[in-house]
Amino acid sequence: MRTVLRTMAELSLTAGLVLALFVGYLSWGTGEYTHRQQGDLHDDLEQQWNTARARKLAAAGTRQRVAAAAPAPSEGRAYARLRVPKFGSSYQYTVVEGVGVADLRKGPGHYPGSAGPGEVGNMAIAGHRTTYGGPFERNGELARGDEILIDTATMTYSYKVTNRIVVRPSRTDVTAPVPGRPGRRPRTAMLTLTTCHPKFSAAYRLVVFAELAGRRARTAAA
Repeated sequence: MRTVLRTMAELSLTAGLVLALFVGYLSWGTGEYTHRQQGDLHDDLEQQWNTARARKLAAAGTRQRVAAAAPAPSEGRAYARLRVPKFGSSYQYTVVEGVGVADLRKGPGHYPGSAGPGEVGNMAIAGHRTTYGGPFERNGELARGDEILIDTATMTYSYKVTNRIVVRPSRTDVTAPVPGRPGRRPRTAMLTLTTCHPKFSAAYRLVVFAELAGRRARTAAA
């Protein structure tokens, strides 16, 4: 009996160690991958922004018109920058275009076909809650009135949180142009953030809704 108990204890210890290593990989290993990808996306975004500013300067003083919004980049490329003042000045993520598995491993992903920054409709962004850097780990802390910022080449769009709900994964209507009302024509500019709920589970989705509250021009250094 003593030998059996010793063997069971050793197996339990080994299982615990394996589990600890696995959890460590999920939190640190995948996070390191996302950190590297964010560096590449940041460079990609800066290049896009520099090109956009150059186009605007070239058109200034002429009759040439610059499109109000540049077309969305191809999936997998940098799309915009996401900031949440409540989470501190260091909280900044480059949003990637696309919500596929490979896209979300790079950082928060913009749902293709959803509204762009400041546009009427619903700008929907998905992100991991715990693994791959957990960009949306603290989304459960967001409350009504909290500010979410979206930066583009020349503008910063300020959204204010209006609601936070938990739904089943089948509730894809939360990313519709009018959340919860597919087919309804949008009249306001909205932002929706979706992530898994609870932590370390995909049983539900935590959804944060926000509405456009303002916009301001930004410089290259801002």
